[in-house]
Amino acid sequence: MSNASKRIPVTEDRWEELNDLKGAGQTYDELLKELIQERNRSQLAERVRSVREADEDELTALDDL
Repeated sequence: MSNASKRIPVTEDRWEELNDLKGAGQTYDELLKELIQERNRSQLAERVRSVREADEDELTALDDL
């Protein structure tokens, strides 16, 4: 992967929101990496919840056996 800089156009409002999220000494690249990781974890957790709910719907309670 190259270290080339890329430009991402954002609105002034979005820029301010990103700036508020960015920690002292943190780069925007680090912030974006952190946000992507959080989103991926959130999506994984949602998939796990969906599978558990599907399993619960399909399983028979022991008391019903």
